[in-house]
Amino acid sequence: MTTTLHPAVERADLLIDLKRHEEARELLARRLAEDPEDIRAWVELARSHVEDKEDGAKALEATEQALALNAQDVGALLMHARALRVGGRFPETEGVLREVIRLAPDYWFGYARLADWLWRIRMIGSGQANGGTARREDLVAALREADLIAQEAIRLGPDEVYAYEVAWLIADMSADRGAADRMDEAILRIDPQHERALARRTEKAATAVGVKATEAATLYADALASTPGSEPMQRGLDAASYRLLRGLRWLALLCLALAAVGIDLFATDGETQRELPLVLGQRLWDLVPMAAVWILGALLRYRRLRAGIRVNLHSLIRRLRWSRVVLGQAAWAMLCALLITQIPWTERTVPLVLFWAGLVPALATMWFDRPRAR
Repeated sequence: MTTTLHPAVERADLLIDLKRHEEARELLARRLAEDPEDIRAWVELARSHVEDKEDGAKALEATEQALALNAQDVGALLMHARALRVGGRFPETEGVLREVIRLAPDYWFGYARLADWLWRIRMIGSGQANGGTARREDLVAALREADLIAQEAIRLGPDEVYAYEVAWLIADMSADRGAADRMDEAILRIDPQHERALARRTEKAATAVGVKATEAATLYADALASTPGSEPMQRGLDAASYRLLRGLRWLALLCLALAAVGIDLFATDGETQRELPLVLGQRLWDLVPMAAVWILGALLRYRRLRAGIRVNLHSLIRRLRWSRVVLGQAAWAMLCALLITQIPWTERTVPLVLFWAGLVPALATMWFDRPRAR
């Protein structure tokens, strides 16, 4: 579906890719003044209007000029369909795209674009026919019709990402997770760095039942290495990193519980509570299980994290207030645990107050702060 471009039109095409639309239009205006029958120049002029300020009227004017020169020019028809959509005449694009398929039955893009837009057009029609509310059965039928066209696009363009993207969207709208996953696999086979497909696959793996925070963070870090700057992947890494920080709070609460056990804070039926104050050796011994908890549960795990995850943890603490809150709660709970075990108390009243003072703030926000990682 390619034709030779005049050098001026070719430069204008590059300028539009660079979003320098005004410069492109000036160049195209000079070219059309020189040769008003250059169809490609009219098409590029329409593209500049569509992609700049979505000026449908001027885009339509340009595509109509192109089609007046050759009503069967596939490129002009495709751009005319875009101009119609931008110009608020979306339903009319179906006829234009079906004409593209008639003229170029072996061109995959015509089928892909029709499949992408057809179910939306059908929904507009259903809404207009039913008082502004599209019917579910109409959506199901429209998606089925569009899927057949999308599969034809894939058959004709087996290495074209856009065809699979359309098929994925249709499968997603149809709630067919199996088909959507297969489309993602196909997209990543063609383009291993496809941001949205990689994000979907990574999120599915990272949020699967039983996946630990460290594993989830590693998955997102690997994905970010392939697609640097991906916002979905960065959000996923932040969420996994936040889960790691929340895990520190659990370690601190475990130490608080160990402190309560070490001082026999709560009386048990049939058993005599340990006599206070505890001897120095016992108080020091109570530090051993706490140290083991932090070494095994935090220090060794942190050292095994990838460098990128460690950097993100530090960044998250600076960026996210709730990360600092969680760390503050963990530090407060540990302080209470140390005060309970290391001061030679003669009564259990103050240690009991310290125990609840360390426990309650964490419990008060433990479930509430879960979404704060996003």
